[in-house]
Amino acid sequence: MNADIFIDTNILVYAHDNDAGEKHMRAKTIVEGLWVRRETPVLSIQVLQELHVNLVRKHIDVALSAQIVSRYLSWRVVDNTRHLLRQAFSEQQRWKLSYWDSLIIAAARMAGVSILWSEDLAVGQDYGGVSVVNPL
Repeated sequence: MNADIFIDTNILVYAHDNDAGEKHMRAKTIVEGLWVRRETPVLSIQVLQELHVNLVRKHIDVALSAQIVSRYLSWRVVDNTRHLLRQAFSEQQRWKLSYWDSLIIAAARMAGVSILWSEDLAVGQDYGGVSVVNPL
C-alpha cells in the first residue's frame, strides 16, 4: 500500500454543492488541496458517475456537471472491469456492506491505496488494509 488517497463521491459532491454550508466550505478547501498534492488522488468511474448524477439532481446544468466531472479524469481513475465486479462481490460478502460501498472498497484496494476518504462508510474501520477517514 502507498500514501495515495481514494476519494468517495460524497466528498466531491460537498465540494461542489454551494447549499451544503460548512461541509461545502471544508470539502471545497480539501479538494482544492488535492490538486496540488505530490501524490495524485484516486477515484473510480463509479465515483465520477455518482458525482454527475448528484450534481444534476442538485440542479447543476448537465453540461456544467459534465465539465466538472471531466476535470477529475486527470486524477488516477479505476475503471469498471469484470475483475472489479468480482472483487466487489467478495468485499460485499466479507464486510456485509451494500454492493455500491463494496465496489468503492474494491476499487480502492485495486488502486493499492490504504486510505479511503468517505463520510458514508464507518470512520476508522479498516477493511483489510483500506482504512476509512472522514476528512470533514
